[in-house]
Amino acid sequence: MLYVVAWPVLAEADDTALRRLRAQYHPGEADLIGPHFTLVFGAAAAEEARLQGALEGFAGRRPFWFVLDRLVRHDMTPPSRAAYLYAVPAEGGAELAGLYDELNLDPAGEPFEPHITLGRFDRAADAEQVARIVERQHLPMHGRVEELALLRRDGGELETLLTIRLGS
Repeated sequence: MLYVVAWPVLAEADDTALRRLRAQYHPGEADLIGPHFTLVFGAAAAEEARLQGALEGFAGRRPFWFVLDRLVRHDMTPPSRAAYLYAVPAEGGAELAGLYDELNLDPAGEPFEPHITLGRFDRAADAEQVARIVERQHLPMHGRVEELALLRRDGGELETLLTIRLGS
């Protein structure tokens, strides 16, 4: 499976806070990958050349700022009571959505909302409780997107196939 991610550059304290939250509330993924915005999720291996070409075309684009200013709870489909907790950008969201639209030729499913996953919770009420604490202690967070990467996941391994620095 292939993924395209945008790597956020954050102040050290904000980066540390996101990594700690992910380690505590999303440990399986946090051990595999740090905070990121997913732009392509689970594309087939046959898409590798197309995605590499698209990313190479983004190299001349300018890096951009974002502000994570709110948290969103995404409830799993019933009968599960589980939920994900996302940090969502106000500023920079349009740029991330534009990249998503260009990379996903036939987007399906739910509308895309740029986000950084903070955790997965067995109960939606637990996600809400953590959201209140995080909003009070850590938001807003200001950052910049300067790099995009094409990744391949094979089971528990994640391999970087290509990294593109914006503005180069």
